[in-house]
Amino acid sequence: MNVALLVLRVVVGALFAGHGAQKLFGWFGGGGPDGTGTVFESLGLTRARTMAILAGASELVGGLLFALGLLTPLGAALLSAVMIVAIATVHGANGLWVTQNGYEYNLVLLAVLFAVTAAGPGAWSLDDLLGLDLSGAGWALAELAAGMLGAGLALGLQRRSAHDRHGATGPRRPVAGTPAS
Repeated sequence: MNVALLVLRVVVGALFAGHGAQKLFGWFGGGGPDGTGTVFESLGLTRARTMAILAGASELVGGLLFALGLLTPLGAALLSAVMIVAIATVHGANGLWVTQNGYEYNLVLLAVLFAVTAAGPGAWSLDDLLGLDLSGAGWALAELAAGMLGAGLALGLQRRSAHDRHGATGPRRPVAGTPAS
């Protein structure tokens, strides 16, 4: 079981960390904060560059923690928050299946994060080396709740920013028959 948990943690964590490095530094063909911010803005996100940096930092730090098996619930919570925001902002409206740009893959990753937190990172982890017992159903539920809270804060920042930009009535739209300003 230890080798299985090691492989699962390292592969999933390293790939998340790579995604974070794409967003933060432009490594591995990524757009860095500006390019990722432009993509986020095209998705309708406000404060897009800031959101790119937050997402990138969460993926990089969370991915490294998860891969190393260090403070596993914290790493999983950071990654869960990113996946929940991705579902809420991009994939959720498209249904389940990834073939229609749905949230299937995000849900699989959330399940992996939850399951590894519940099972524990295994004997070949820094948590084990340091004698940290941060596993079990309670820790898994706590990481998921923390991920939901983090996602809620990020989404709340989005709503607040959109409200500030457009006022309480929403964005201005031209009335039919009048010139757009």
